[in-house]
Amino acid sequence: MVLLATEVPFFAQDSRWKELGKGIEYKAEMQITGGSEKSPLWLNANRHGLSSIDGNNGYLRGSLRRSTDQDSLRKWKWGYGLDMAVAYGNTAPVIIQQAYVDINYKKLRLSVGAKEHPAVFKNESLSSGSQTFGINARPVPQVRIELPEYLSITGKSNWAAIKGHFGYGMLTDGRWQEDYVTPQSRYIKKALLHTKAGYLRIGNEDKFPLMAEGGLEWACMFGGTSFRLFSQPPYNQTMGHSVKDFFKAIAGGGSDPTDDIYLNAAGNTLGSWTFSLSYKGKDWKVRAYYDHFFEDHSMLFFQYGWLDGLIGGEVTLPKNPVVSSLVYEYMHTKYQAGGIYHDRTEEIPDQISGRDNYYNHNIYWGWQHYGQAFGNPLFTSPLYNDDGDLTFRCNRFTAHHFGLSGSPLPFLNYRMLYTYTSNWGNYTLPYDEIKYSNSFMIELEYVPRHIGHTNLEGWSLSGAFGIDRGAQLGNNTGVQITLRKTGFLTKNRRK
Repeated sequence: MVLLATEVPFFAQDSRWKELGKGIEYKAEMQITGGSEKSPLWLNANRHGLSSIDGNNGYLRGSLRRSTDQDSLRKWKWGYGLDMAVAYGNTAPVIIQQAYVDINYKKLRLSVGAKEHPAVFKNESLSSGSQTFGINARPVPQVRIELPEYLSITGKSNWAAIKGHFGYGMLTDGRWQEDYVTPQSRYIKKALLHTKAGYLRIGNEDKFPLMAEGGLEWACMFGGTSFRLFSQPPYNQTMGHSVKDFFKAIAGGGSDPTDDIYLNAAGNTLGSWTFSLSYKGKDWKVRAYYDHFFEDHSMLFFQYGWLDGLIGGEVTLPKNPVVSSLVYEYMHTKYQAGGIYHDRTEEIPDQISGRDNYYNHNIYWGWQHYGQAFGNPLFTSPLYNDDGDLTFRCNRFTAHHFGLSGSPLPFLNYRMLYTYTSNWGNYTLPYDEIKYSNSFMIELEYVPRHIGHTNLEGWSLSGAFGIDRGAQLGNNTGVQITLRKTGFLTKNRRK
């Protein structure tokens, strides 16, 4: 039999489609949390929003995922994922946590859909979290062009490398906001989100132990329709969402309908400068990092000084049965470019761009999704307000945060978190007295491989105990049990 030339691509393409069904990973998970009226901070925070402050909550979760690593030897790589949960005591009974497609060409990726993205320069298990792109809120459906891994810009020597992303998406909590807020309170639907980040790495740990990393993270909420925005009818206002507005979101230009004669950047613009310096020994490593947050442009550069920020340190120890890693972080957000705000007038021509009001905005509520802070959860999320208000009532605080983890036995892991905060409210509505808070969690994870002759590969069972004590979050106590099974649904094939 003779094959026509036009038939060859068909068979090649058919074979490629079959390969996309191989190497599919699955995860099945059940979680139950019970305790006081509210869930303790560290039983809720930094879980990509699949969590709840309700003291009694839980979910059944299932996911399928094919990593682009399955095509590691190809120029074109394909990946996808679907992650869903049925929940109670949460913001919705059915949650589509992730649904995405990844297409890689060499190291460049196009990612379409809602996907959980890792924190940068932070230990996700032990850190309190990043201030701009944290892991505390539900992922937003978006289209992203990204370099997810460092790409060398110095050839094979790999002494300098870059990574980053650029994307647009749409928030999905508009209907939830409408149901959650109190009557006559404002809310917004179909708000758009622009995010971008760029990072530079200097150093090569394989050749020299010292390495520096740094970068800029930038986000802007814009577009959408704000309901009940004004005190007088008409209450609704559609924000700019033209092609020009998409470009304005990149550099923080334009203005909002509420700006009057004092024009500001359109939408809710914010970001962070992030830096990390590490030293790697034979079987140990130490790292220091800094995260400077800014709202709009007032503290983007050095006009007002960088008195706020998150300073942290992480130590990874040689293998031992007591402590594997430990983290300490200090966070200060009280300054916010100062307590005075004044726009230029004929009488007083000086402009003072203080009172930045971190995470809050007069149109977009703030840096939140389904009531959970996008960034660091020590900015008390609006869900804790209990009265249908989506503002961050406390964004001025200092915090000391500790985390440590280890594996005392081959089948047993643990981690502990403790955070102490002093809270001042915000400049608009300061607290009458400083409110203090102590939050603690200990979690044990049992990872059996075999019991007798039974193969338990991929199974794990974890139990966590958490408490809050103090006026900021209240006195909360809770216990959380998680049962998980992971594995490959189809044959693992990397080609």
